[in-house]
Amino acid sequence: MTTRDKLLLGLSLAALLGFAPAAQAADKITLMVGGYEKIIYLPAKLAERLGYFKDEGLEVELLNEGAGVDAENEMLAGAVEGVVGFYDHCVDLQTKGKYIESIVQMAHAPGEVELVSNKYPAVKGMGDLRGKTLGVTGLGSSTNFLTQFLMVKAGVPVGQFTSSPVGAGSTFIIAMQQDKIQGGMTTEPTITRLVKTNQARVLVDLRTRESTSAALGGTYPAASLYMTTSWVETHKPIVQKLANAFVKTLRYINTHTGAQIAAQMPKDFFVGDQDGYIKALDSGKGMFTADGVMPKGGPETVLQVLSTFSPNLKGKSIDLSRTYTTEFVSKVK
Repeated sequence: MTTRDKLLLGLSLAALLGFAPAAQAADKITLMVGGYEKIIYLPAKLAERLGYFKDEGLEVELLNEGAGVDAENEMLAGAVEGVVGFYDHCVDLQTKGKYIESIVQMAHAPGEVELVSNKYPAVKGMGDLRGKTLGVTGLGSSTNFLTQFLMVKAGVPVGQFTSSPVGAGSTFIIAMQQDKIQGGMTTEPTITRLVKTNQARVLVDLRTRESTSAALGGTYPAASLYMTTSWVETHKPIVQKLANAFVKTLRYINTHTGAQIAAQMPKDFFVGDQDGYIKALDSGKGMFTADGVMPKGGPETVLQVLSTFSPNLKGKSIDLSRTYTTEFVSKVK
């Protein structure tokens, strides 16, 4: 018997006895999403539903957290490896000596609006909300950042209005119905639910790149996959797989209709209004980047916005180059 025959016989016996080489185990990753039912964070759930994580050899668990600020705290505590949330947290946390970076920049517009209750017809602009209570997902959240900027820009100091953490979806809607908030910053599908039922109207629209630039002074990179710099540096192969999956998802969004995308999503995301969800997707999916690359000038706009109202940035020098990377998205085939 030749050496080759002996080797083949050995492998055959090993297989029969249950000692065949096992398939390579998937890399397990946990990501916290700042509300994965929100359209702004749709890429996370869509990547899972399309099987793109599995295609990369990843076993990704998506945990849901209503406010991005709470998601970032989970990551900093080591409970999760990454967050699907707003890029502006990468800038804000650097003021506290925490270095996190956007790995995949999913959106170049916030995809949010400032709504005002139709119980207040006299409110025509942000300045008219002086003395009012405004809903945000959480204190220290991106919705809170944007609300504070828009109010200060309208000439209303931070102390002359109240930010109330009411989450999104039903909790936001109930707060407005009960007049606990008179306005607020929220996302789809909550926007469509309130406008369609004539309970609220849009005061400031940040759902497109153009309207965002008009309101904030430039492109405002928003939804992203961000992780701590230290974790990225020590887990580059896994980070590359995540980048591959998310960029493929962004390409899917950019080449498919709202109806085609909605068909991939859990039906409970529609909140009983599939047509409204599809309409919101068709009109708002332009907020997403096609390649995961940080838009030029975006970090500078975010820094300028935060510097307008945030005491955290006073006297601080921010190294924007350390708040994002294109190393991984540039390698996606």
